[in-house]
Amino acid sequence: MEDHVMLSNRKLGAGLGAVVLGGTLLVAAAPAQAASPTPKTLPTPTSDGAKGICKRVPKLQDRIDKALDRLNGPVTEAGSISRLQQRTDLAKQQGHTEIYTYLNDRLTFRKSLVPTLTTRQSDLKSVATWCTSQGLGGDAK
Repeated sequence: MEDHVMLSNRKLGAGLGAVVLGGTLLVAAAPAQAASPTPKTLPTPTSDGAKGICKRVPKLQDRIDKALDRLNGPVTEAGSISRLQQRTDLAKQQGHTEIYTYLNDRLTFRKSLVPTLTTRQSDLKSVATWCTSQGLGGDAK
């Protein structure tokens, strides 16, 4: 009989501990929820960030060049438009309509990247020329 009472006391103690822990968590979370979220305000910019942009120009040029090389790569290169085009064509030939639709949407997006990256590449060359003329680095390729 005493074992039964002991077991009940253990269950009671465990249950009470769980309630106390849960209450503590609720009390700790209440102040965070009570305060209305205030939007973060950023300081007013005092610079256009030209120095930082000029510092990053070579790395940005490399990233864009790599991306364009990959997109314009051969069928054997992962990530190339021609490889995805081949996969899309195969899905269409095999009658896998859902796969074709999915791959074709990816292909459309990937093709849209080329003019965007080409424009950025051109813009970045202008930025590099400006940075060099200002003595801020940004060596143009």
